[in-house]
Amino acid sequence: MPRLSDPDPKNIPDEVREFLSALPPDPLVKMLSHSAGTVKPFIQFARTLFSRLELSDRSRELVILTVAEQTDCEFEAAQHQPMAAAAGVPERVREIIAAREVESVELSPYDRALIRFTAEVVRHPRVPDDLFDEVRQFLNEREIVEVLQVIGYYWAFGRVCTVLDVELTKVYADDTVLADDSDS
Repeated sequence: MPRLSDPDPKNIPDEVREFLSALPPDPLVKMLSHSAGTVKPFIQFARTLFSRLELSDRSRELVILTVAEQTDCEFEAAQHQPMAAAAGVPERVREIIAAREVESVELSPYDRALIRFTAEVVRHPRVPDDLFDEVRQFLNEREIVEVLQVIGYYWAFGRVCTVLDVELTKVYADDTVLADDSDS
């Protein structure tokens, strides 16, 4: 049971209500709309993370699944399992992330570095130099910053879900929620 009720539509400005009407009637979107001033930029930033990164879709999904696991966000994990599969993340890698086996020798050196880096960032404010050096072997400076932005976004997303007990009612395809019909 969610900790907050659905917001009163009368308290949502027309511009925001119109923006939200193009999205599925998802419990998370409803919860986010309690903050009428931030819901639109929050969703637009998600769209940016899916359309304007140099980081590959596969890497983005590795990061998101790792954040979901490290923040205990079942909603996030459920939404991104099919997206990760579509982005080329094998089932075994998804199982390893779900089991929090960040040191698994079954992971490629790239996947292990990225997953370990992500888990460390979620758990601590700093990462050890050796782990940072390891991830730099695989990612350029832009990609490192993009990874940090994906981590931050999905950490916040996860905490909205877990703190407010947002219920998962349906798994949406990324094109449903993230379709951007304008840059407004």
